[in-house]
Amino acid sequence: MPTISAFYGILIKMYWNEHAPPHFHAEYGEFEALINIQTLEIVKGELPRGAAILVKEWAFLHRDELMEDWKLCEQLQTPKKITPLD
Repeated sequence: MPTISAFYGILIKMYWNEHAPPHFHAEYGEFEALINIQTLEIVKGELPRGAAILVKEWAFLHRDELMEDWKLCEQLQTPKKITPLD
């Protein structure tokens, strides 16, 4: 599973050939969440409140790039890196 971004100890990853809806995985310590790209809601898992806020802020800024990466993963291609949150 490629890491497409990392910031403040949070890793953002996407799997190849994943199931719908379009989503990404966010890992922070022992926490992991699956986040819907279109709604930015946590679909599965959990993150601490602060980490969840940062992930949603980052995803809002990079939603188009996340969808491009999702399409690449659907085609079993390596997703592109996305600029981390500053």
